[in-house]
Amino acid sequence: MSKQRDDSDAAGNGRSLRIERTAKTLRELALEKMREAIMRFSFRPGDRLIERDLCERLGVSRSVVRECLRHLEAEGLVETIPHQGPIVARFDPEKVEQIYEIRGMLEAMAASACAREASDAAIDELGQVIDVIEVAFREQDPPAILEATTTFYDQLFLAAGKRVAWEIVRSLNARINHLRAMTISSPQRDRDAIAEMHRIHDAIRARNPEAAHAAALEHIEIVARIARGYVDAEAGKPAN
Repeated sequence: MSKQRDDSDAAGNGRSLRIERTAKTLRELALEKMREAIMRFSFRPGDRLIERDLCERLGVSRSVVRECLRHLEAEGLVETIPHQGPIVARFDPEKVEQIYEIRGMLEAMAASACAREASDAAIDELGQVIDVIEVAFREQDPPAILEATTTFYDQLFLAAGKRVAWEIVRSLNARINHLRAMTISSPQRDRDAIAEMHRIHDAIRARNPEAAHAAALEHIEIVARIARGYVDAEAGKPAN
């Protein structure tokens, strides 16, 4: 009887020590909410991020908010100003130009390599992701647009065998999506963006590396021009 009780206690104690894993931690959920608020421009560039207010709005502790702010700062979405504290990162025109330069070089290279190297199945999957992006545009769902667009480029780089290049782009992904959140809201972008992506995909499907490179580069030049106009407007400058 004593042995049974000991075994039962041991089993019970084992259960009491077991960590119940949820799909996402409170910190991860808070981080997603804050990132989404920045992407939706509920928090605009230059807005102060006051810990007390964020605690109340998110319903989490100050330690959780501080962890989220540190993470967002590492992503480039938040910056800390001396004697002022954290703010939503402002768009630095020089950094914006460099981000699009990097995207242009790497995405055009990946598109070209994809036309040469990707399997037919991988190319079909790229077309399916474009369909998902088109539906997200039609439903006016910016988070879904950003997520599906990231998936498109993930598959593009991996199908091209350009994993290191994708790691570089992915390290900038939060800042890329912050800019993308602006550009997808521009007039007729729902139609134009899909047309541009179809041109990239059509060139890849035709196994034409030069056309794929040109289509990818043209897409970046277009979105860079749109982003430049928004950045100039944020800075109070006249758009070119």
